[in-house]
Amino acid sequence: MLVIRQRTTPPPTWDAELELNYDARSKSRLRCFSTAGEDIGLFLERGQPPLRDGECLLAEDGRIVRVKARPEQLLHVTCTSAFELTRAAYHLGNRHVALQIGDGWLRLLDDYVLKDMLTQLGARTEAIEAPFQPEHGAYGGGHHHSHAGDAEFSYAPLLHQFGSRP
Repeated sequence: MLVIRQRTTPPPTWDAELELNYDARSKSRLRCFSTAGEDIGLFLERGQPPLRDGECLLAEDGRIVRVKARPEQLLHVTCTSAFELTRAAYHLGNRHVALQIGDGWLRLLDDYVLKDMLTQLGARTEAIEAPFQPEHGAYGGGHHHSHAGDAEFSYAPLLHQFGSRP
């Protein structure tokens, strides 16, 4: 088994490729197979952002493994106005849906309940198959509802230090 414990800067060439869907790219511990069929064990540092398409990993034997985002069944969402698209994004965010944001469109994993909600909001949805690379989130550290003072959940925001001035 090829063992991988760390990410690395993408070099111009790589030795193997690993095609994973978004769920698999979000895991820090995973047994999977390269595109050539080689058994791979991922043992990455916990709490890191999901692996991105094109990111590279360094195996214990020195080989470089490139990550490729596997196409998935998605809903491609468009609206007639920026307001309607913003409204759709708000309602999806309120449900903590992983969301890929583009210029004038949103993408999410195919879900008939969310598709129905979006239709009721006036959005157009189209079923497509494409790699899924949703936003990771502004604050990092995974999803949670902070309990101020709880050491497990207390972390500094990556974008802002609210209430502090330079």
